[in-house]
Amino acid sequence: MRAERQAANGRRTPGPRHALVEPDEAWAAVLRRDPGADGRFVYAVATTRVYCRPVCPARRPRREHVSFFPSPAEAEAAGYRPCRRCRPDRNGPSAAAACVGRAKEYLDAHLDETVTLEQLGRVAYMSPFHLQRSFKRLLGVTPQEYVRARRAERLKQRLRAGDTVSRATFEAGYGSGSRVYERAGEELGMTPGTYGRGGAGETIRYTTVATSLGRMLVAATARGVCSVAFGESAAELEAELRREFPRASLVRASDELSAWVQAVVALVEGEVARVDVPLDLRATAFQQRVWKALREIPPGETRTYGEVARAIGAPRAARAVARACASNRVAVVVPCHRVVPAGSGADVGGYRWGVERKRKLLEREAAARAGGAGGGGHRAREGDSGRVS
Repeated sequence: MRAERQAANGRRTPGPRHALVEPDEAWAAVLRRDPGADGRFVYAVATTRVYCRPVCPARRPRREHVSFFPSPAEAEAAGYRPCRRCRPDRNGPSAAAACVGRAKEYLDAHLDETVTLEQLGRVAYMSPFHLQRSFKRLLGVTPQEYVRARRAERLKQRLRAGDTVSRATFEAGYGSGSRVYERAGEELGMTPGTYGRGGAGETIRYTTVATSLGRMLVAATARGVCSVAFGESAAELEAELRREFPRASLVRASDELSAWVQAVVALVEGEVARVDVPLDLRATAFQQRVWKALREIPPGETRTYGEVARAIGAPRAARAVARACASNRVAVVVPCHRVVPAGSGADVGGYRWGVERKRKLLEREAAARAGGAGGGGHRAREGDSGRVS
């Protein structure tokens, strides 16, 4: 019966399975929401039994839950159903997505050149104005922002591979070393040399504590708190921190962090409405704008991704806002849990540290707001303003 339905819908029946793309390459395309990959494969999520296009706007799942199929027919043959948002069971990518895909591929191949919008429009067969709008709508960033992100990504890859700073700078497409160092704080959180050494020379102090939402890790550099994360065990949290900075000096230091830890725990447990601790957030300029806006959402209230996008002056960047929320490393202090999908009703949306934790945080804040509790706030250290460095 399934084969008959597929034939009636004009789909090919599943044949012998064959790999269209290498899994790591496919996953990278999914993370980028790469329009150039649309139509080449679909990805399926074991926890939801749903399969999607690479460009689906839904929150990205954990890698271990994802598998890839060359076609919708093969995903359905394996027991998955099509996503209702991106409709992967329908015909290939839209004309706009195809144009943006061509533009993106051209930029990837010319990262070491200055490409104008007019030149890019000719490649994509679209006017510069419409290309700019379509690029931003589909990818959440402008072509210029995309080039900056790809250069930074390539710089990181080359530094991790062991290239010298000068060679990595050249291979990444930067015109000069000075431009790399100008943006190093935003894109790497440290100098290129330190990043290339896996954080070597950087000291990160951390501790883990028990909370009502599970084990919580708090880590900090000399500049401030750089990570607040939830997990099932201390070992899991420490391993994740180690993966981020494989050659940094990680030091257990519960006493030195006690004031900040107590403040964050009080925030998690709903005892205070907000905290002021110094932050060391390694982020792009766009992520910094989003995270600043999140910290301005009053406790007990929520915003949609679109509302946050409008608040930062980028009304068409809701998807990019969602990605910035998903990449937040400092749970509760930067309250990405206060952002929910539009029209979601009881659905609170995704959360890096688990939907159930997000639901509990929102319920506590709503109850505190209704009861007038926690309104006075709390200062972990007098005089600090929670800067973003």
